[in-house]
Amino acid sequence: MSPTTASQAIDDTRPASANYHANALARGIGLMERLAASPRPLTLADFHTSTQLPKSTLVRLLAVLVELEFLVRVDDQPSYRLGHKVQVLSRAYENSLDIHDVAGGPMAAAAEEVGHTCNLGVLDGDRVLHLCVEEPDRPLRFNSVAGSRDLAYCTGLGKLLLSALEPEQVAQLMPQDPWEKHTESTITTLDGLTAELQKIRQRGYALDDNERSPGLKCVAVGIMINNTTPAAVSLSGPAAEFTAAQQKLYVARLTSLAEQLAADPDFVVTITRLTSGLRS
Repeated sequence: MSPTTASQAIDDTRPASANYHANALARGIGLMERLAASPRPLTLADFHTSTQLPKSTLVRLLAVLVELEFLVRVDDQPSYRLGHKVQVLSRAYENSLDIHDVAGGPMAAAAEEVGHTCNLGVLDGDRVLHLCVEEPDRPLRFNSVAGSRDLAYCTGLGKLLLSALEPEQVAQLMPQDPWEKHTESTITTLDGLTAELQKIRQRGYALDDNERSPGLKCVAVGIMINNTTPAAVSLSGPAAEFTAAQQKLYVARLTSLAEQLAADPDFVVTITRLTSGLRS
């Protein structure tokens, strides 16, 4: 075969959907997506109306999906629903996700950009569970470990996550006060914490101002997913490097990071699964 003939037979500039088999695969996946978005089984007529594909083509595609157990035919109209093989893929997908793989890259970029430790946390009772930690490459930095827990009432992450709850929920969650005083700035009462959480709701970020450890400051921003705040990200470092102007820059960087993570479907699935496990 001459080079000219080979070039005509395989055109690498054409999209994959131009290939017959890839096109059939894309159409089959599209049918499953339509079923996933529907609250009821769909008929052959439904598929024909929504796709404008010939019924003969749809019959062949649906028959293959039923044979492979990705779809189930439920009556003689015929109507179809999703099959158990979809759940097998779903479980495999969720099990393949790791929070560090999903969030570590964007967090590491933020940590290097501002020179402070970036931390992702979720609420676990009255404590914060650190899910992912990225530290900057500098000798003087805040050290934390993924998988560790810290107090919620005196940390930036903890107070941010508590501020997303109703006051009644916070009161039920927290132990009897007064709480342990770690520094002169530590809030130790429910009344004091309630007032602080209201300030956080109004300004949109939390601040640990030497409350957990002397000489350490931290700012935290929530990650909004489906109108809830299941997680938060923070930047922590030497208090002297957290002037009012710097804090404003850190909050802006965290806000950008939070929006980036919330827009990542893999992150949403992973954080939803992790927080559901904490609530169960």
